[in-house]
Amino acid sequence: MIGVKTIITFPKTKLTRLIMADKKIAVLYVDDEENNLFSFKAVFRVKYQVYTAISGDEAMKILGEKPIEIIITDQRMPNMTGVEFLEKVIEKYPDPMRLLLTGYADMNAVVDAVNKGKIFHYLSKPWNEEELDITINRAYEAYLQKEKLKEENKLLGTSNDQLEFLLRQKLLS
Repeated sequence: MIGVKTIITFPKTKLTRLIMADKKIAVLYVDDEENNLFSFKAVFRVKYQVYTAISGDEAMKILGEKPIEIIITDQRMPNMTGVEFLEKVIEKYPDPMRLLLTGYADMNAVVDAVNKGKIFHYLSKPWNEEELDITINRAYEAYLQKEKLKEENKLLGTSNDQLEFLLRQKLLS
């Protein structure tokens, strides 16, 4: 089955992306409270490809199996905080954009999330559906920009290699 192609332009970033119509943003939501996982999936499953995990360890397994573009994690979880989870993520999976949710006004956690977890954005719980949706889309724009930059750098490296080869050929002649 061939999907309908759509061109999406992000005006602020001048980034254009050709996407299959059935392609959804892959979002992983990590929270130790099952009710929050169910609520998130119920609200966003139509718009996004939603994966949920009840712990950081379970989320790491999903990251190893599925291509995830956006990670949203709660800060306060047993065994591993959201920041600790994001630190582990960066080591193995640096590409997904990272968002932190917390119901506590803990500035140390926010500072750690920015410095150690390299988060894209911080949101407080309970989350506001519209604000979270907008943030996911902004994070996806940033994700696409990073992917485009990686591709351009790869092409630039190939061009440099080709130019060096041609220069050596000319010097040898």
